[in-house]
Order: sequence, then structure tokens, then C-alpha cells
Amino acid sequence: MARAEYTTPTLTLALRGRESPSSPFPLGGRSGWGWSAAVPVALLVVVTHAAELKIGLSADVTTMDPHFIAAQPNLTAQHHVFDTLVRTDERSRPFPGIATWRTIGPVTWEFTLRQGVKFHDGSELTAEDVAYSLERPLKLKGSPGGFQTYVRPIVAREVVDRYTIRLKTATPYGALLQDLAEVMIVSKRATAQATGEDFDRGKAAVGTGPYKLARFARGDRIEFVRHEEYWGGRLPWDKVTLLILPSDPVRTAALLSGQVDAVEHVPTADIARLRKTPTLRLEQTVSWRTIFLHLDQQRDRPPGMLSKAGKPLEKNPFKDIRVRQAMSKAINRQAIAERVMEQLALPAANVVSPSVFGHDPAVKPDAYDPGGAKKLLAEAGYPDGFTVTLGTPNNRYINDEQVAQTVAQMLARVGIVTRVEAMPLSVYFGKARNQEFGVSLLGWGSRAADLALRSLVATVNPDKGYGAWNWGGYSNPRLDQLIAASLGTVDPAKREAIARSASALAAQEVAIIPLHYQVVTWAMRNNLSYTARTDEFTFAHHFKPQ
Repeated sequence: MARAEYTTPTLTLALRGRESPSSPFPLGGRSGWGWSAAVPVALLVVVTHAAELKIGLSADVTTMDPHFIAAQPNLTAQHHVFDTLVRTDERSRPFPGIATWRTIGPVTWEFTLRQGVKFHDGSELTAEDVAYSLERPLKLKGSPGGFQTYVRPIVAREVVDRYTIRLKTATPYGALLQDLAEVMIVSKRATAQATGEDFDRGKAAVGTGPYKLARFARGDRIEFVRHEEYWGGRLPWDKVTLLILPSDPVRTAALLSGQVDAVEHVPTADIARLRKTPTLRLEQTVSWRTIFLHLDQQRDRPPGMLSKAGKPLEKNPFKDIRVRQAMSKAINRQAIAERVMEQLALPAANVVSPSVFGHDPAVKPDAYDPGGAKKLLAEAGYPDGFTVTLGTPNNRYINDEQVAQTVAQMLARVGIVTRVEAMPLSVYFGKARNQEFGVSLLGWGSRAADLALRSLVATVNPDKGYGAWNWGGYSNPRLDQLIAASLGTVDPAKREAIARSASALAAQEVAIIPLHYQVVTWAMRNNLSYTARTDEFTFAHHFKPQ
């Protein structure tokens, strides 16, 4: 690669926080993957002058332990420190990270590590570290969950030699590469006895990624310094600082004032203004993230659900599919996309966005039909409607609280009086996981429909890793069978066909109520470039000076 020189003042970035191809994911096959110049790996730029990139996150990072909770703001920061066996490109297609792979038999995958990959403490990455990292999520105490789902399909880990490990699944499993793209590899020596505080202080945050953790001040900033022995080559930024900037106006103001050089998740209200600023440029793509509503379909009396007279209902209306259908028909998705999201969204019907593996194009959003919604409510025995509480974060997704308030107004028009409880993400996730709301707003990004369905609507089964984010308690044995069949199919075309059937069934059953797919926007100084990622991640090491 040609030598590049770049002189820059201090650079600053602010960010907030998955479009993958409709064609099947490459699964390696028996021939496996080999190192090739055609495979995107890392930004290899030689810089002769020190440069600093300061990054601000719009949602707080709660821990630097990469196996504690699968929340995207945390992952954004952690990916600067830790690597994965499998990486994904800007369109969520897998390619080799710190390992190549091949299949040997229907249930055995062999991964060969890059040799000479160094941890931040100077020790070399080995297969023992990989085996340990793939087991660690199952043993963490007090973890809210998420990563267990990705490693449960692995029933055996065989260390062949220092650089080779074989992973076995109980049955054929087509989603292994996508799962492994989510699990970061840690140093066994540095983390065997580590606590969460050890990660946050940097003692245990020992990875093989492009940057070393220098300081973690929750709610304020995270500071990194370049890993000089990084296997991907020397990167342009000597130092990176992630600033916590949860306020949309503050983030935009920081960009316009020169305090920052780039922002992610540009507020919809500011798009036109920033487009007209000659010193800035924008990058956009359709996100993998679907914004939807979870409905409590498990308990007889969800919190906040009452009759119009303020008395408890005899039964849970959400258990009746006619009520769920009525709520879906009561929501004007096109109006939300055009007005609330200012045309930076697409009305949703599937659990995953249009370009994600397993999206079923035959499933269309319900037409806005308040009259039909009222008729269905009356048929279900609720001609006067009822009241319910809708929980939502107010600093996580694009215009999240505004979306929730708009949905509440639309539901009220058909008789469902909806009280919105909005709060910061750091508070909301705990309450929603504890099922403190009858209706909960959530955004979910996934590399495949069957993976999303497994987490969001599969019957809760911790032993199988199913239903980790099934806040509504929805359960359908037929859907569970389709999810298992899809995940157990290695042939990509056959797997996608089954995944689409599962997506269609979830839509037919109104397991959740999809609202819209986000369009994600980055804005930056015109002397920087960044390829918009469908997974919404913003990585300092992917920003290029130009």
C-alpha cells in the first residue's frame, strides 16, 4: 500500500448509539476462506504525524466488559479494544477477522488463527484464549444476557494446537458465522479472575483490537491510545476519545461549532441544514434496525392496563389476536415515516429491514385503517377500548420519544388510551426487562431474520438461548419450529426460504408490531470519509483522512 501523509489539527467525532445483502451469506464451505487482497480487512494507512480523533456517543456506555450485555452503545466502544474471529463489512456480510475457517463435516467448524496477533500486554493470541472467550458468557454472574444466545449452539470446543480450534454444534447450524461476529475475544490470562470494575479500569480490558483502553469515565468519556502492534497495520489516529453526548441539539451544535468533526445519527430536523453547510458532508444508508412494539401477551394483568373506568380488566386484551391486529391497523406508519421521521424511515412489516437475510418482501405493512381497528376491538369485546402504558427510551433511537407519543395519539383515536413513560436508556432497559410496561418500544438490528426472531419472539428458553429479548412473552410452537429449522439449515438458499416463512408467520400472528426501518445518517467534516454501515456502528479506525 502506498505511503500516505496527513497533517491535521485535533479532530473530534460525536456519535449515536445493523442493510445486509438479500443474497445468502457466504458460509465458507469445505474450501473455507483464505487470506486475499480482495477481502476487506483493516484500514492500512501509514501516518507520519500524530493525530487525535475525539468521538462522542449519544448513549452511555455502561461497561467495558465485552460479554456482559449485548447493547450497541457498549459494543461500539468495545470493538475498538477487542477483535472477533469473524468480522462483517458495511453490508453485514461476514469475512475473516482474526481467523479463517472451514467446515469438516456437518457439525464441525475449524478456525485457524492469524499467527503473531498480539494482545495489548504483548502476549500472543492463542486458541486457548478463543476457547475461553466462547465459554465465558455462559459463566458470567449477574449478566442481563444477550451473548449467551450466540455461544449456546456450540457444544464442544477442541483446541487442536496453538493456532487451531474446532467448534462443534449438536446439529447443523447455519448461523454460526453471524453469531461469532458478535463474540469478542479476550485474554484468558488477564480476565480469568476479573470483575466488571477490572474491565472499566483497564486492567482486564486487554484485547487485540486497534486501540488500548486508557480511561473509562462513565457518562463522560472513554479514551484510547493506538495499539502499536495491531495486526491490521498502523492506523491514522494516535489517540481516540469517545465523548458521551446524548442530546441531539448538543451533538449537532458541537459539529457546527467545530468542537467535533463528525456525528452519527444526525437528528432528522438538522439534515437539511447540515446538507447546506459547505464544510460538511453526509453519508446515509438504510439501517438494519427495525423499530417495533412489544406487547405483554403473557400475564393476565399487565401493568398500566385498565378499563376506561380505571378498573382492572378481567383478562389481558393482548392475548387476543384481534386486539393486536387492531393496534397495528390504528398506526399510520407512512405518517410516522414522513412527518415524525421526516422521510428518514421506511414503514415496516417484517422483523428485519428489506435488505437483511430472511426479509419476506411479500409481507406488507398493515394499511392505516382506524375504522377497521375499532371494529376488531368491538369484536374482541372492547368496544370502549382500554388504557395502557407505553414505555420508551428518549435518547436511544432516532426521535424515539416523538415516535412513541405519535403512536399513543393514534391508538387513542380508536379507544386505546395510551400513557407514555419516556426515560433515558440506562433506566429504560432495566424497567422493560422487568416487564414494568404493558407495551414497550424497542429497536433491533440483526444480520438475519431467523436470528432476530430467535431473540425477540421465540418462546423463552435460556438453555437453548431462545427469547433473550422476548419482553412480551409471546409463544408459538409452530414459529419456534420454523426458527429452529432455519437456523439448522446450512444451505443459504434453503435457510433463507425457511426464515422468510418464519418472518411471515410472526407478521401474521402480530407477535410484535413493527413500526419502521431507520435510515441512518452520519455528518462529518469534508476532510474525512466514512462508509455508512447498515449495522449503525461508528468506528474511529474506519474514518479516513482525505
